[in-house]
Amino acid sequence: MADERDDTERSEDPTQKRLDEAIERGDVVKSQEVNTWFVIAGATLILLSFSGSMGSSLTTTLRGLIGNAHAVPVDGRGLVRTMQQLGLEIIAAFAIPFALLMLAAIAGNMIQHRLVWSAESLKPKLSKISLAGGAKRLFSTTALANFAKGLTKLALIGAIMWMLLWPKRYALIGLVAMDPAVVLDVTKSLSLEILGAVVAILAIVAAADYLFQYRQWHERQKMSVRELKEEFKQTEGDPTIKAKIRRLRQTRMRKRMMAAVPKAAVVITNPTHYAIALQYDRGMNAPVCLAKGVDAIALKIREVAAAHDIPVVENPPLARALYATMEIDDEIPNEHYRAVAEVIGYVMKLKNAVRR
Repeated sequence: MADERDDTERSEDPTQKRLDEAIERGDVVKSQEVNTWFVIAGATLILLSFSGSMGSSLTTTLRGLIGNAHAVPVDGRGLVRTMQQLGLEIIAAFAIPFALLMLAAIAGNMIQHRLVWSAESLKPKLSKISLAGGAKRLFSTTALANFAKGLTKLALIGAIMWMLLWPKRYALIGLVAMDPAVVLDVTKSLSLEILGAVVAILAIVAAADYLFQYRQWHERQKMSVRELKEEFKQTEGDPTIKAKIRRLRQTRMRKRMMAAVPKAAVVITNPTHYAIALQYDRGMNAPVCLAKGVDAIALKIREVAAAHDIPVVENPPLARALYATMEIDDEIPNEHYRAVAEVIGYVMKLKNAVRR
C-alpha cells in the first residue's frame, strides 16, 4: 500500500544517543565558511591593532641594516649571524599577530563543536577511491551547494571591491607620484575598509552555510524504524523479554501468595471479585496482608482458604479498600485497623464457640 513505510527508510529524527555516537566518530557539524570568517576577521583585527607596531619594528630593523651596510660582515659566519639576527627580529615582530591568527582559526572550529579526538576519518575507505563514489560526491547536493556558494562569494566580494575602489580610481592613480609613507597610510586605510566590508558579507555567508551544514549533518544522522527499535532494545531492553520476565515474576508472586494463604487468620471478600488474606497472631503489632487478588486469583485464594478451613468473611467495602491501599506483607493501614479488628474479633469468637 502507498501509506506503508519501509523499515529501512531513514525517515525518523535521530535520538540523542545517535547524535552522541556520530560526534564520537568525528562526524560533526563543520562549516568551512565559519573558519574562513574567523581567520579573515582575526586578520582584520590584527591589521588594525598591530600594523603600526609591526611596521615600526621592521622599519627600525631594516633602516639599521641599510644604514650600517658597510659594517655588515660578509664572511661566512658573520653573514650567517646577521641573517639569524634579522630572522629573529622579523619573527619577534610577527609572533603575537601570528599566534592570534592561529587562535582565531582554532576558535572557528571550537565554536562549531566541542573538541573531538577520533581516528575514524584516518581509516582507509574504498569509497574514497571509488570512481562511482567520487562521481556521486562530485554531483551531490553538497557539491552543488559549495559551487553555488563559491560563485556567490566571488560575486559579492567583487561587487564590494568595485563599489569601494571605482570611486577612488583617480586618487589611486595619483599614488604613483606620492611619498611612500603616504602610500602606505592610504593602502592601510583602504585595506581595512575592504576587509571590514568583506567580513560583514562573509558573516552572512558563514551563518547561512552553518545552517546548511547542520541540516545536512542532521539528515545524515536520521534513523530508520528498524534502527530505532534496535536502539530501544539496547537501551531499554527487549520488550518481549521484559514481558516474559514480568510474567515470570507475577507467576512466582502468585505461587508465594498461595503458599502463604494457609497461614491466614481470615480472608475478606467482595464476595466474588476481591479477596484479601490477612494473618494475625498474638504478639503481632497489626494484621499483615499475605495475599490479595481479583477475579481468578481471588477465586483461587478462596479455594485455598476453604481447603484449609480459613474463615471467609464477606465485606465488600472493606475488601475493596484493603485491595487498593495494601501490598503483600504490608500491615493494615491505621484507617482500616478498627474494621479489620472487628472482623478478626468476630472470627475468633466463632472459633472459640466451635471449640466449646
